[in-house]
Amino acid sequence: MTVHRRTFLAGAAALSLTACAGSGTQRPTTTSLGPEFRPTPNASFDSWLAAFKGRARSRGISEATLNTAFRGQGYLPGVVDRDRNQTEFKRSLEDYLALVAPEEKVAVGRRAAAQHRNGLDQVAARYGVDADIIAAIWGVESYFGTRRGEIPVISATATLAWEGRRGAFFESNLIDALRILQAGDARPDELRGSWAGASGHTQLMPNAFQRFAVDFDGNGRRDVWGDNPIDAFATTANFLKRSGWQNGQPWGAEVILPNGFSAGVGRGSKRSAADWQAQGVRAARGSLPNGGSAAILAPMGIGRPAFMVFRNFDILLRYNPSENYGLGVGYLASRLAGGGPLVGSFGSDRYGLTLADRKALQSRLTRAGFDAGTPDGVLGKKTEAAIAAYQRAKGLAVTGSPSPSLLASLG
Repeated sequence: MTVHRRTFLAGAAALSLTACAGSGTQRPTTTSLGPEFRPTPNASFDSWLAAFKGRARSRGISEATLNTAFRGQGYLPGVVDRDRNQTEFKRSLEDYLALVAPEEKVAVGRRAAAQHRNGLDQVAARYGVDADIIAAIWGVESYFGTRRGEIPVISATATLAWEGRRGAFFESNLIDALRILQAGDARPDELRGSWAGASGHTQLMPNAFQRFAVDFDGNGRRDVWGDNPIDAFATTANFLKRSGWQNGQPWGAEVILPNGFSAGVGRGSKRSAADWQAQGVRAARGSLPNGGSAAILAPMGIGRPAFMVFRNFDILLRYNPSENYGLGVGYLASRLAGGGPLVGSFGSDRYGLTLADRKALQSRLTRAGFDAGTPDGVLGKKTEAAIAAYQRAKGLAVTGSPSPSLLASLG
């Protein structure tokens, strides 16, 4: 069985980190955590932990490591809540790209990649993985290192191991997190990340860290958490290379499908680029890449943006099994390399609004005193609440739903 970096997480679930815009370099501190992510008394958890420590000792974890690791740690109710209430729907590709690769993030990413160009190129040369792919994963996972997460990995994995829904998986990751501390790769205060235990610049679970982590700078620590991301770059490249990444081959490219295209889409329908070209498929820019057998993906249907994807795209899905994730990384990599935005249009949504319309709606609501959150064009609960509050204030029917007329009414 292939062990994914985050076996259970879909691409959209990663957005708790990646949707946080920002271009600074300061990492959040644990003081910003809500009470649901602070240790809370729980007798059942305490009993489980006592038994777990016995199992950990039998697997080579020292008493000193256990004492250090669990000092100030404990049951986190917010982690259980997140685990039981993961978003069930899959975000549209348009929404996903609006969150992980908006224009402002592309600009931030180009500056970050330029700042670390020497390190990225050195890692790319050693592992045969494109520097822009490494940088794009860095961007999608932690907004180029500025959103690495702040929840203690020990508490998060212990809470989920106790919860039991995927107990064996999380107990295994907790043991490996303890091994990280015991080996001196990180201190407990450094081992912080997402609610599910992924951490570092490129958000690795402890299991994956133990398999793929690299001390690229030779300082004696496989440090994927500190301000220098070089070890994280190398670890991610090592993951991809050992998963089958093909040096010098494309991940994919945007394509334009002919009218009435019916040759089949999806990763199970593969042909050569020449065969697809014979079916009327053409490159959105330049010429079709030649990377062997390829599939056509049209996540939002024929007539919306479509992509030709190759074997290296499948390798990206080893890092995270969501097709949106793979397309997001590939698209962001192409933008970091200097490529332009998508040629194809997503058009209007089911409300008759384009992405630009939705951004304008959010901006105008906030300007009118109804906080709709970041104007990213992705309509979530905050925007819905702002729309409902505006409708209520104006004596309109309260639906919480957007519309062209609502946008027009906001001026």
